[in-house]
Amino acid sequence: MSLALTVLGCDGGYPGPGGAGSGYLVSADGAHLCLDLGPGTLARMQQRIDLAQLDAVVISHEHPDHAADLEGLAVALHFADPPRRIPVFAPASVPQHRYFTEWEELDWRTVADGGAVEVAGFRLRFSRTDHGPETLAVRVDRGRAAVGYTGDTGPLWSARELGPGLDLLLCEATWTRAEEGRAQHLSGRQAGRMAREAGARRLVVTHRWPTIPEAAVAEEAARAFEAVVEVARWGASFVAGDAPTDLPAASTA
Repeated sequence: MSLALTVLGCDGGYPGPGGAGSGYLVSADGAHLCLDLGPGTLARMQQRIDLAQLDAVVISHEHPDHAADLEGLAVALHFADPPRRIPVFAPASVPQHRYFTEWEELDWRTVADGGAVEVAGFRLRFSRTDHGPETLAVRVDRGRAAVGYTGDTGPLWSARELGPGLDLLLCEATWTRAEEGRAQHLSGRQAGRMAREAGARRLVVTHRWPTIPEAAVAEEAARAFEAVVEVARWGASFVAGDAPTDLPAASTA
């Protein structure tokens, strides 16, 4: 069993030129779970799967760069024929900052630190991170494969909270070491160290501030991780686990 992680967007704070906010599609055996839905990610998701194939959404926190495209998803579901309802797992504050909260198509399900749920064959476990509004990292398990996603966090939280045996850790690395302390986010160095201490087998860095050079973040992350570090880019897919899985194909339209 394996999990496929496809990057829909990975820019931190705001989308850079041609970029998109945070959004990641986790797929296995025809089931699809979206982790965050920042600006620009809904359009990109539809280049990978039909929205009718989406089983659930997890939103790490209320900030627009992680949640803005929930509005478009609500509209698409509301006017689908027939209308569809999708569970959205999120901290309690997230629906308070959304527009179409009165529509039933987004089936809000509040989750919190230490919570665990199962949806579409995915087992999810949540841990509150070191970030301003309530922000939840998530561990996704299916079979023997495990992926961790930090959401946004500062260095006072540890990915060890997601438990041992992570095949892949998708970790925010907004800054380089020179910007550490500028906000509640990690540098590449801090992300690499966190992943190493958590015992993650692979590290994929994401959420880079658009004006920070990719190579600078990746290089210091690799030094701290003491192994090769992979970088999230739009369209990139990463497979976690022992066996191959079907990746959502890019649209030819």
